[in-house]
Amino acid sequence: MMTKRENQQIEMHLITIEDLVPKDHLLRKVNDIIDFSFIYNEVENMYCHNNGRPSIDPVALIKFLLIGFLYGINSERRISEEIQVNMAYRWFLGLDIMDKVPDHSTISQNRRRRFNGSDLFRNIFQKIVSVCIEKGLADGKLVFTDSTHVKANASRKTEYIKQTEEATNVYLKELDQYEETVRAQLESEGKIKPIRCRKRKEKTEIISRRESRTDPESGFYKRKGKAEGMHYLSHETVDSKNGIIIDVAATAGNVPDSQPYIKRIDYIEKNLGLKIQEACADSGYDTNLINQQLSERGINFYTPERTEQKRGTTEFQRKDFQYDERDDRFICPEGKALPLHRLNRTINTVTKEYRCPKAECKDCSFRNRCIGEKGSDKRIQVNIFEDVVKKNHEKDGTERHTKVLLLRQIWSEGSFAAQKSRHNLEFLYRRGLEAAEQQCLLSSTALNLKRMIKAMA
Repeated sequence: MMTKRENQQIEMHLITIEDLVPKDHLLRKVNDIIDFSFIYNEVENMYCHNNGRPSIDPVALIKFLLIGFLYGINSERRISEEIQVNMAYRWFLGLDIMDKVPDHSTISQNRRRRFNGSDLFRNIFQKIVSVCIEKGLADGKLVFTDSTHVKANASRKTEYIKQTEEATNVYLKELDQYEETVRAQLESEGKIKPIRCRKRKEKTEIISRRESRTDPESGFYKRKGKAEGMHYLSHETVDSKNGIIIDVAATAGNVPDSQPYIKRIDYIEKNLGLKIQEACADSGYDTNLINQQLSERGINFYTPERTEQKRGTTEFQRKDFQYDERDDRFICPEGKALPLHRLNRTINTVTKEYRCPKAECKDCSFRNRCIGEKGSDKRIQVNIFEDVVKKNHEKDGTERHTKVLLLRQIWSEGSFAAQKSRHNLEFLYRRGLEAAEQQCLLSSTALNLKRMIKAMA
């Protein structure tokens, strides 16, 4: 028998919105683990207390944005539409069934005007990370750092080549300091001749750079196997214990991964009170300076194994020369000494040059095997950071090294995959570095909330 259902859409029931939200709903769990009332203190100086129209509750404003990032809704207009019919969303915002939902334009204007230029989103992110630390969900003992490209809101049609003057970057300035320290030590020991005192000048060079007129703060991203174009980079550091993202920083897409790394490590230790014991990153971070600076901080560093590169075309290589540590010199297969001659500076590092006098090599029986027919004397270049780099890579292939690299794939690369597919990190909605960092922070906050809930279950 066919049954015809009567229209019950207008029947009245005595019910509250509390009854309509399942007890195990994600937003209930989020509300249970985080007390969002701290936001009032964060925004207090952004509001006028004695005039103007009543504002929308700032906690509700932030929760509005969080809904979008928790559920991968990439349009504020759509978030507003979803809240209209979703009882759980209303409950999370503190709205009753009949309460008016804030218009998407109001949310946008507050985000772009009231909160612009503030550290609000970073402070919210950091507050939630601090809660994770307090609950023992993150300890900073082992961290993974990587970056992912995020497509800028910029038209390819507006790209152009700009001739710009670029000052000496941070890496080279830090390299200068190490060079000066080593040089001063070698000169004081009488191992190398002092050079004439000269005032170091700030170096600039003219370079050609691709820029966008619609978003000039973005950078042209071009790496093998990746989509090229105007992008930003989200640099993230993840704690190994439960995959909590403990730090986020955004840069233009043309900034090398290694450039902000040490600064972010220092930021984590200073602002979160964590003492990092081990750090892991991909080969892009395996630079001389990073190896040295992490060693100075007492941090064990793990990167993928280095491929041995054969250098030089002659038969005799550096390994064929015996190093005399006492006199700081090399001894060649013929028994001739290569004393320390000078300190050399290259773009990426500083080397100690050991050289055999020309007269000693002129009639040497091993000449062709050592320096070739056209060579005048034998020179050996030794990287001043060599010992530290070598020590870090002594761990390559060990059980611990293998385990750490595997965890990096799970937590670091896994975080990016989750953020891009489910938490609005595939492309940027707005323009400018500040907007990019806000979006990266909110995406990471959403993922952290989910991982907190899972870890505490």
